[in-house]
Amino acid sequence: MSYNQLDTNKTYLITGAAGFIGYFLSKKLLEEGCTVLGVDNVNDYYDVKLKHTRLQELEPYEKFTFLKVDISDKEDLTKVFKDYKPNVVVNLAAQAGVRYSIENPDVYMQSNVIGFYNILEACRHYPVDHLIYASSSSVYGANKKVPFEETDFVDHPVSLYASTKKSNELMAHTYSHLYNIPSTGLRFFTVYGPMGRPDMAYFGFTQKYFNGEEISIFNNGDFNNDLYRDFTYIDDIITGIESLITCPPQEKVPHRVFNIGNNNPEKLMTFINTLEKCLSNSMGKEVVFKKKFEPIKLGDVPATYASTERLQEAIGFKPETSIEEGLQKFTDWYVKYYNVVVDESTYKVKRTTL
Repeated sequence: MSYNQLDTNKTYLITGAAGFIGYFLSKKLLEEGCTVLGVDNVNDYYDVKLKHTRLQELEPYEKFTFLKVDISDKEDLTKVFKDYKPNVVVNLAAQAGVRYSIENPDVYMQSNVIGFYNILEACRHYPVDHLIYASSSSVYGANKKVPFEETDFVDHPVSLYASTKKSNELMAHTYSHLYNIPSTGLRFFTVYGPMGRPDMAYFGFTQKYFNGEEISIFNNGDFNNDLYRDFTYIDDIITGIESLITCPPQEKVPHRVFNIGNNNPEKLMTFINTLEKCLSNSMGKEVVFKKKFEPIKLGDVPATYASTERLQEAIGFKPETSIEEGLQKFTDWYVKYYNVVVDESTYKVKRTTL
């Protein structure tokens, strides 16, 4: 299915522009000649050097403007809307991480609930053509029926992070209904790739290998009943979002929610073995992780598996990147970014931080 071309006369506000998905989306829109307004508070949830690297790669684009703003600050965010009057808003700013929400719940309420409320209020007072916002596959909780479909019951989240994302969907539905804000929520399924988030498992496993540490695998060592994840490569995600930007909801259905995943779940151990092979290719030497098997963590779910039929019907969404291809791009980037070398005199691997 074809979709409309991006309107380069519009202003696209991307919150979380220093983040993983926000950076790649900003870059793609800028390459298409669009005017992009990036907003981010550049917090230290993970290494800020990586966030600054992403921003540095966006700075050369003449049509890119960056504002260091926290969406939970209503006054600052409102001023952004008042001054720049964005036509399309893609809200990717949020406190991420299922397990971290158990350790530090306050920041999730501040960013994911209050921050998103501020976004909705700004869109109400400064009307936009389309609001796209990040939800999460975690809203499905411990649902055993797979693949997950958008019509499934999602009232039993098993983490605070998931609860905040479900709240976002409800809030967006209400504001869309009351104030006619065309809104689209996206339930992301384990997005990965180069310049990704260091708190994600694949990134953390790679870092631990170069630090000589064990990786913890939370599947009880039960390979017959392994965890399944619907790993989705970043390029496929960006293609989907770009298509949706030009395809706002119809007036009769001003709010909608889509799964955006790979529709092809992989066993966690298959993913780890593939990561080892790709890293071996990047290094030119065999890589084997030291593994420690532990019980599944509180808040984790056994499987994430997206039905993407609704998104495919709307925009023709069909992921094309295999985990072999995607992970190879990630490990090639990682080895280059962190200046990883093999000391031939000792045959040991060295990782030089930036």
